[in-house]
Amino acid sequence: MSHTDTFTDTTASGAPRPGGGWQLAGHTVSRVGFGAMQLERLDGDRAAAVAIVRRAVELGVDHIDTAEFYGYGFANGVLREALREEDGVVVVSKVGAAPDPGGPRPLRLAQRPEELREAIEANLASLGLDQIPVVNLRRADAGAGLIAEGDQIVDLDDQLAVMVALRDEGKIGAIGLSNVSLAQLRRGMPAGIVCVQNAYSLVARDDEETLALCVEEGIAWVPYFPLGSAFPGFPKVTDQPAVRAAAESLGASPAQVGLAWLLQHAPNVLLIPGTADGAHLEANVAAGSLALSGPTMASLDAIRASR
Repeated sequence: MSHTDTFTDTTASGAPRPGGGWQLAGHTVSRVGFGAMQLERLDGDRAAAVAIVRRAVELGVDHIDTAEFYGYGFANGVLREALREEDGVVVVSKVGAAPDPGGPRPLRLAQRPEELREAIEANLASLGLDQIPVVNLRRADAGAGLIAEGDQIVDLDDQLAVMVALRDEGKIGAIGLSNVSLAQLRRGMPAGIVCVQNAYSLVARDDEETLALCVEEGIAWVPYFPLGSAFPGFPKVTDQPAVRAAAESLGASPAQVGLAWLLQHAPNVLLIPGTADGAHLEANVAAGSLALSGPTMASLDAIRASR
């Protein structure tokens, strides 16, 4: 059964969902969503930031990813101003880190159970919500970015216990996991995991087994770094010759091809590309309509063997 057999492809307002629809925490959402992290680039022009979000909704986006630490609450404040109840947008936030404006980095880890609770309370306040539909718990065991040390090394079960308690209290609707291994996902699944947000792209497919489990269990797969890591020295999807050749033949951009590959690679993929530019937003949404042929998919899949 394909996702289009089960999930509606139009939003609450009747706009076509880019990429079609798939399930997230009991809601049908657009497979091309929007990541709010880049909104902080518009900190000096709040009206422009609000306009970007409103345009995303007009284009059929009803899945938006955010965090309290994006712009020290700026992104959440913009979403609070821009979104209306009738838009039917599913807002997903994340915890595991907190703003640290006086520290050496803009972020500090906040992995302890009491810090997770504090972060969710902060998100509720800045978003102006009584309940956040989904909250991702981002682990800090490995990968790029901050790695847990000292009292920030916290057992997953202890973290999930407070997340489940917050769900039972009605403060969050559902629980997701981010930056987790296959073993951690299996360990967390009894808590009722609705999505996994890991680094994943055409040029970074180490998590294929984890993705396969998510497909099997109906868990949404939400890749960050969908076009390759933002850190220097890592491969970029848009630099791959096969991606550039496909883009040229389709009259699309390499970035659109990279996003379209993700959508066609697995039915449970939900994209959250972020931008602070209207034209870039429209290009990302348009990637949801880009059809890659069998031979094109085969040529892109082969990139894995050449890594």
